[in-house]
Formats: sequence, structure tokens, C-alpha cells
Amino acid sequence: MKLLVRWSAGLGIAGTLFLSAGIAENLTALALPEAEILKKLDPVPVFTIADEQGAPLVASGEDEAKVAGVFISQEDANQFVSQLKTKNPELADKVKVVPVSLGEVYKLAESAKTEENALNFAYVPQEEAVTSAKTIGEANQQPYQGGVPLFVAKGGEDKGYLTIEKDSQQVIPFFFDKKQLEQVVTKFKEQKPEIADSVDIEVVPLEGVIQTLETSEDKMLEKIVLIPTEESIKFLQNVSAPEEATPEPAAPEK
Repeated sequence: MKLLVRWSAGLGIAGTLFLSAGIAENLTALALPEAEILKKLDPVPVFTIADEQGAPLVASGEDEAKVAGVFISQEDANQFVSQLKTKNPELADKVKVVPVSLGEVYKLAESAKTEENALNFAYVPQEEAVTSAKTIGEANQQPYQGGVPLFVAKGGEDKGYLTIEKDSQQVIPFFFDKKQLEQVVTKFKEQKPEIADSVDIEVVPLEGVIQTLETSEDKMLEKIVLIPTEESIKFLQNVSAPEEATPEPAAPEK
């Protein structure tokens, strides 16, 4: 596999552009162990609506299937609860927005596959991401087919995947937010203007990426990394921020 360039972006990351047609081909028919899949999904926070006992709010889907919504955006989940207060205030008083990792949702969905009348999970993408996905799909003559959009950059003569450096490893980032990817692409184009015109942003559904991780032995899958939105990153920072230490009371003067 050839590496086209190496660069240091103002975002504090370094990246390279892989030139390998095999990557693009394999991603359409790409299996990682469940533990490896969870490593990729666990860092991504998603948001559910749950009752006082922590059970997810369930709606009836097609064929009376039980469906629980999983919001990519905390703000969208909060807005759902706000709307619920108007439509069904009694129910709204009994539910709240609960953060959970994407990996946990995946485990629940997998374990439910063998159950009768199993609970299904429906991912709710951000409206802005869907709009971006539709625009890109129309431009690429590949209409957006639904699902949670993920944005990835490809470029170079062989349309390889743009990679970034993370923990001293080259990884292929899939962004939930197109704007975050555009920042990386802009820096790349500034430093490599001779191939700037070859760089394109494509859309793939989260659900499709997860299925791909489940169905191939290709080692390149290990390089895929999901990049949460800025909103989710801030949420994680707030959750992980250490509480300020309470100062010890001063000893009384003698």
C-alpha cells in the first residue's frame, strides 16, 4: 500500500491519504470479533428516552414491533421530551433523557435477536446531517437511502480513504458531522493543492458500517474509527471532567 502524503494539520493531528483501490472494494463486502466492534462503538455517546426504572420508552412499529428511539444528538432527545410534555404531559413527567454508549445499544440489539417480540432500536440522525447527506448524494448521483449518515473523505488517483493519526496509529475516520470532516479536508487541500481537486466527501450509513464490521475478515477494518460530533465530544468532556476538590477548612488560629 502506498502512502501519498503526510501532513500536520492545525487541528493538532497528522494524516495521510491511502492510495489503495482495495480498500474501497473491500468495504462493500467487508468480520471483526464482537469485542473489537465494541471498541469502535463504545466511545460514541447516544441518547435514549427512559422511564423511572431505566427501561426505554417504546413505540409500536410495523407489525406491532416494539421500537425504542436512539438519538445521535442529546439536543434532539431533549427536544423530543419537550414535545412530549405538550402531547402527553403525564408520560413526559415519567421519562428522561439517558446517555448510553453506542456499544451498549449494539449489545442489547444483538442479544435481542434471539428473543420473541424483541425490542428493536431505531437510530434518529441529526436533521442537519441528513440534509448534508442528501446534498452529497445528489451531487454524487448516489441518493441518500436513509439511516444515520457518516461522512468520509476519499482522494488521490485511486480514490483511497483519507486517514488521520490517532494514538500513533493511522486510522480511517468516519464523521457524524460533515463540518468536522471539512475542517480536515480543508487543511489537506491547503497543503497539497496539486491533488485538492481529487478529494471528495462520501456518505455511508452507520448501520451499513456496523454490518460491514460484522461480515468480513479484512484487516483494514481495524483502521475504522467513528468520530463523534462536537456536541457529543463536549458531553463526554463534561462527564469525564474531575470534580473540583473541596478545600480543607483552615485550622483555627492559636
